[in-house]
Amino acid sequence: MPGSDGRRIGGKGGGSSKGKPKGAGGAAAVVLAGAVAMGAVGSGGLGGAGGGAGGGVADGAAARSVSARKVEGQRAARKGDVEGAWQRLGMRGWRQTVKQQAECVVASFGRVQEYFRGTRCASMDRVLFAVVDGAGNTAVVSVVWVGFGSAGDAAGFKSVIDQHGSGDVRPLGGAALGLAEVSFTGLNYGSDRDGKTVVVAEAERIGGSVDPAVLDALAEVAACLPRP
Repeated sequence: MPGSDGRRIGGKGGGSSKGKPKGAGGAAAVVLAGAVAMGAVGSGGLGGAGGGAGGGVADGAAARSVSARKVEGQRAARKGDVEGAWQRLGMRGWRQTVKQQAECVVASFGRVQEYFRGTRCASMDRVLFAVVDGAGNTAVVSVVWVGFGSAGDAAGFKSVIDQHGSGDVRPLGGAALGLAEVSFTGLNYGSDRDGKTVVVAEAERIGGSVDPAVLDALAEVAACLPRP
């Protein structure tokens, strides 16, 4: 697979915020909406090998450069090792949703939606992850897989969605993880294409302090995850 791209787009509602280009600052405001029982990450399915990474894993990983850890995380992600991918960035899986399908035109806006109107997509699957480090700092990661009838259509879609201001595919809402008011700014973004499938990922801090470089790396690593 080609390397993931760290660009993001603007637009209204459910996705990135208009007028806030990558690097302009501002993490999401998130309020915990109570403890909602979610399937334990690592108990099977997309969660991969279970077991929370302890503080020692997080502390040891933090001592290394984010860029080097991102490359290792992408390698783990491409193998479908979700927990291993998070651990490379000093995080561990906390919660995750099951895969949810969506209709491409309905779940998009802006020029991204216009592309879907002119180029039929074959499928759209969305998952939302929550991750935490050894100090209790937390983030959410949205991953959307969009399938097309041809590799050319997929490449065309990626060229549109990677442009700032082109719109977005809407991530799952925070309520899916027992969270409220998750506002994805689009500042922490990754995308990748594997043949006829394009993966779009975004990350936001939801509690404590998470290095912006780590947030961006989380998105770029998540963009390498295979479709569940």
